Amino acid sequence: MTSTPQDHRLATPWSRSLGLRVPVVNAPMGGVAGGRLAAAVDAAGGLGMIGMGSAGSVATLEREVAAAGDTAFGIGLVDWVREHETGLLATAIAAGPRLLSISFGTDLTWVPMVRAAGIRTATQVYDVPGAHRAQDAGIDVLVVRGSEGGGHGADRLALLPLLDAVLEIASVPVLAAGGIGSGRSLAAVLAAGAAGAWLGTGLAAAEESLLPENARRAMLAADSTHTVVTTVFDEVLDLPWPPIYPARVLRNDVTDPWSRPEFDEERPTAEVLRAAMDSDDVTIAPVDAGQGVGLIRHVEPAATIIERMCADAAELLGR
Repeated sequence: MTSTPQDHRLATPWSRSLGLRVPVVNAPMGGVAGGRLAAAVDAAGGLGMIGMGSAGSVATLEREVAAAGDTAFGIGLVDWVREHETGLLATAIAAGPRLLSISFGTDLTWVPMVRAAGIRTATQVYDVPGAHRAQDAGIDVLVVRGSEGGGHGADRLALLPLLDAVLEIASVPVLAAGGIGSGRSLAAVLAAGAAGAWLGTGLAAAEESLLPENARRAMLAADSTHTVVTTVFDEVLDLPWPPIYPARVLRNDVTDPWSRPEFDEERPTAEVLRAAMDSDDVTIAPVDAGQGVGLIRHVEPAATIIERMCADAAELLGR
């Protein structure tokens, strides 16, 4: 993306410190945010993140780091996956990311180790006490994730009330996440004082994402009322997600069994659910999506999405 006056008008001290042209980070969505998407976001002037979700592994991380090529990128891990997958954190550190985010847990003892390697650290927070704990542990960047956001996260506060509360006490840069899918919402969080936007759903259907085809089509067909917060998929698969972190997903036959004519309240077995995930059967498999999903109209390159959002935001902020 060619640098434009609009880019510079959106710049924040945090984005300038990383040499970014726009204060945009793609959320490290597991199974979606791979090396190709990270490279595309980097080329568009933002910070591209490689995400390791529930199925994260050393081999997967190494593959996606290689796919990112010679670009600057960040890495996002799930805390309980980090604990279970031997070598995952070491592999992430060895990759030399510009930012390493580890979320969905209370153990922040990894922070000094990562900072000692010269890597900036981030974690998601959902309330003021969590923000205080992260700052006390030495976190460099707080990611404030509102309940509108897709995928896993605490369902406590909507983004703007949460952003207001955390900015009151923050001593480090704060990135805003949850429901940001247009230039209007990007402008809103930047005007409120966020150092940048952490975009998930808005980039999940980008051409460069790892999202399977049927999941991509489901996102394009959905509107912003078609999401639900649930733990059913994690329970069926017996994944050790802490119960305070449900997932916001698109509604389907598992979340809303009454929507089927035959009405069957039985949950699928783990084997059935895994088979549906492998075959991209979105009537059964989960598709992570936030409340901004209704703003997705086309499958486009990440650069096109970012350029449009930033141009619209700059115009609004310049009025």
